[in-house]
Amino acid sequence: MKFLRSILDKQHEMFKKGAKFERLYPLYEANDTFLFTPGEKTKGGAHVRDALDLKRMMITVVIALVPCVIMAIYNTGLQSQLLFAQHANAEAGWIVTKVFELCGLQLHAADPENIAPLAIIVHGLALFIPLYAVTMIVGGGLEALFCIVRRHEINEGFLVTGLLYPLILPPTMPLWQAAVGIAFGVIIGKEVFGGTGMNILNPALTARAFVFFAYPAQLSGNVWTGASNLSALDGFSGATALSAGSDGGMQAIKDEGFEWMDAFIGTIPGSMGETSTLACLIGAFILIVTRVGSWRVMLSCFLGMLAMSVLLNQFSSPTNQFLDVPWQWHLVVGGFAFGAVFMATDPVSATNTDTGRWIYGFLIGVLCVLVRVLNPAYPEGMMLAILFMNVFAPMIDYFVVKSNIKRREVRLAS
Repeated sequence: MKFLRSILDKQHEMFKKGAKFERLYPLYEANDTFLFTPGEKTKGGAHVRDALDLKRMMITVVIALVPCVIMAIYNTGLQSQLLFAQHANAEAGWIVTKVFELCGLQLHAADPENIAPLAIIVHGLALFIPLYAVTMIVGGGLEALFCIVRRHEINEGFLVTGLLYPLILPPTMPLWQAAVGIAFGVIIGKEVFGGTGMNILNPALTARAFVFFAYPAQLSGNVWTGASNLSALDGFSGATALSAGSDGGMQAIKDEGFEWMDAFIGTIPGSMGETSTLACLIGAFILIVTRVGSWRVMLSCFLGMLAMSVLLNQFSSPTNQFLDVPWQWHLVVGGFAFGAVFMATDPVSATNTDTGRWIYGFLIGVLCVLVRVLNPAYPEGMMLAILFMNVFAPMIDYFVVKSNIKRREVRLAS
């Protein structure tokens, strides 16, 4: 570590104020603070002293996301291998094909019941890594560019955004579309507001919302597969549990062969990192124990979802059988658990008062179910619910603070 520290100290002379590469100081500073604790110390009287800084907060979130990443790689590989084992004419993209050739593996398993674990992992990595790499290169590069122009520090915030974004995409998302989406999320969802800590919308969700409305075919909920030639697969629907429920309620979910426990563990089709509620709960435990994520937001999201789903279950309609889907299925299908744990708890775009967190999370859960059940054109409601409440979060905090001030004024007057 001393050797690495000495190398960075020597490089500092080339990037310090007045040096040749002064304008590129944010690039040097990013490596320095990522590897070592920032050298700046509090010089004046600070009101609050805390060991938790931005670096530790973001790294904690990355650690909490690790179970979702593991399940994303495993389930993506598993679902893809099951597809390729069942359809001999299924073709993969050139990246997956090349990776299997380099590893000396057969892309099409002879027996769907006996797929090699190595093939599952390789297939999952071959689909996840390119999306993650494109996200980090394009999104991270744009954020670094804005920091250089503005002469701001490059912080660790994009490590979280860059990991969240590929986890909420289907595995066959075209790389160029993923690049356009993350560029939109970084520029419009974050940098136009001033950068890290200034954005009112979650950048990863902003990127996904742009991709959804710009390229709906890739995120319609009916095309999850590890194959590149869906048209060649006669009789293959590729429906997710959420899209099946939207089309025909619980009966359609059962007809597709989905089981609740499989949905809870995460071995069903869906966006890569959102399928496993179990992995999300492990991440929630880490965030709550470290006090990085708000348990109030997570719990209130669940309560809002529970209340609205139970209420809608009291009604029935021959044209909307999604009304009959119970709350336990709303919990495990789509991106509800992932959104409640990792998206809704974003400390920048969420509310900051305790009372506000209860209101904010509860309304997210309510809106998620409303959009899912009452909007047949869009079965997944978590993304829109969180983005909508991101916009209203400052107003919720404003009225909560005003209410507290009025109570104090009354108490002081008496």
